[in-house]
Amino acid sequence: MGLRIFETDPEAAPKERKRFADDLVGRFRSGYSINGRPASLTEWRVTTGDPDVADTIVSLYGGDAPQTWDTKGEDTLEVFTKAPKVKILLDGPESIRQEMVLWGRAGAIRRCDGVEQTGDEAKGKPCECPASFTERKEAAKRGTGCQPNISVFFRLVDDEQLGRFKFVSGSWSLVKDIVSVEKRLATIDGPAYAWLGLEVVEFDAGGQRRKFTKPVIDVLGAAA
Repeated sequence: MGLRIFETDPEAAPKERKRFADDLVGRFRSGYSINGRPASLTEWRVTTGDPDVADTIVSLYGGDAPQTWDTKGEDTLEVFTKAPKVKILLDGPESIRQEMVLWGRAGAIRRCDGVEQTGDEAKGKPCECPASFTERKEAAKRGTGCQPNISVFFRLVDDEQLGRFKFVSGSWSLVKDIVSVEKRLATIDGPAYAWLGLEVVEFDAGGQRRKFTKPVIDVLGAAA
């Protein structure tokens, strides 16, 4: 039988950290919403349902005090950090999950791996998206084709005991980069350190200077 010493002093009992879906304590996000319209960030935004996690994020990466935001999820607190990149610990290739999804108002309409559909009802059937990478992007933009849905699960090297976080991206640039990331993780075949960053890319378009922010994962090597 375990010790029962905290029954007489419950206030001294170790506090169990609040977790939500997939045993996560929070999510890293590269954007937010302004009047219902998406906007990208150059420094990480972190959401969580645990006030202790939110306070720790502020102490590690700066930013204003945690605040509530409008969400249907359990991660009701958000922190706009001052960190454009954070050092993370990945468990291995299984830390990254990829799929292509055609989203509708009620959720996913179709899922695929780029060649075959992966949804329960249509699993194994040929993908309905165009074959070329450029045409896939155009179809996704029109709302008729699947778009990337990449999930990364990790811990923070600055505080590994804080718990697991998740980052989800629909970035087409990350689709290209993630191939080399997975190969590097497969070579290491175990826990690995990496940078998770937001990189600003500038380019000329019709004589106008434009820019966007893309997520970047830079694998450093095997974790000690």
